Amino acid sequence: MLETPMDANKEIKTPKTPKQQNKFMKFMNSKKVAPFVFVSPFIISFLLLTLYPAIQAVVMSFQRVLPGERQFIGWSNYERIFNPTFYRALENTTIYVILTVLVLTVLPIIFAVLLDSKIVRFKTLFRASLFIPSLTSVIVAGTIFRMMFGESDAAVANQVLGFLGLEAVDWRYNSWSAMFLMVILCSWRWMGVNILYFLAALQNVPKELYEAAEIDGANVFQKFYYVTLPFLKPITIFVVTISIINGFRMFEESFVFWETSSPGNIGTTVVGYIYQQGIQMNDMGFSAAIGVVLMLIIFVVSFVQLLITGAFKRGDE
Repeated sequence: MLETPMDANKEIKTPKTPKQQNKFMKFMNSKKVAPFVFVSPFIISFLLLTLYPAIQAVVMSFQRVLPGERQFIGWSNYERIFNPTFYRALENTTIYVILTVLVLTVLPIIFAVLLDSKIVRFKTLFRASLFIPSLTSVIVAGTIFRMMFGESDAAVANQVLGFLGLEAVDWRYNSWSAMFLMVILCSWRWMGVNILYFLAALQNVPKELYEAAEIDGANVFQKFYYVTLPFLKPITIFVVTISIINGFRMFEESFVFWETSSPGNIGTTVVGYIYQQGIQMNDMGFSAAIGVVLMLIIFVVSFVQLLITGAFKRGDE
């Protein structure tokens, strides 16, 4: 068979030899390259989705942003931040953080210890039922909570109060009840997740320590305080840290009850204030400045909390 000119011009591609493939795999699996390959997805996503937007927000906070126009105005946006509305939003957010940290740390520890004990049956059923709320949409859950805690006497919460001989409450129009609604919705959603965190930590507690404590005559509370709690310290620090961060950046729990505004700003949070100024008022520069201040607050509070709890200390100290 004669070779045509077209066939002669074709490049002959030689497959890689096993030796070349082994060299490539050896290079990718080397101690110097492999770590960067494994962490590259996180690094790329962090640079594109976290660092770049954060830098743009800082730059925007020094600008007046209008459709098709940007103008640097120096510190003017930051000078406008400290106003009564911001102070009220920061107060609401701080109270919310304190309450959710207490509820989502203390109660999960107690429930986790109970679920890990021998006195509770159907443990798998309880674990699954406690975790399901975290999979529920906050909008759907918030709609249900709004119906349960409605202002009419026919609402479930007011019916319970009436059964106990108490007066009905305008849940979304009082300062204390507004905070109660946000905290209980957040606690309902994330209680099960934190319980699973503590349940996982309880599996690492050596059973020999409980046996030794029983020999020494320790009661249930002494075993919990001197054996269980020290082993739960790392996961407790983790839960407190993420609760603080999520508390300061909370938005959905407020939005589902009052949407864009609440009477007397009783449900306004810092992130809600950012949404109000940036999206509704179209003042993106001012909202970016509020976001930068919030980012600094979260960093300082988290750093102080980790410093107090000794998270920066070496494990062998």
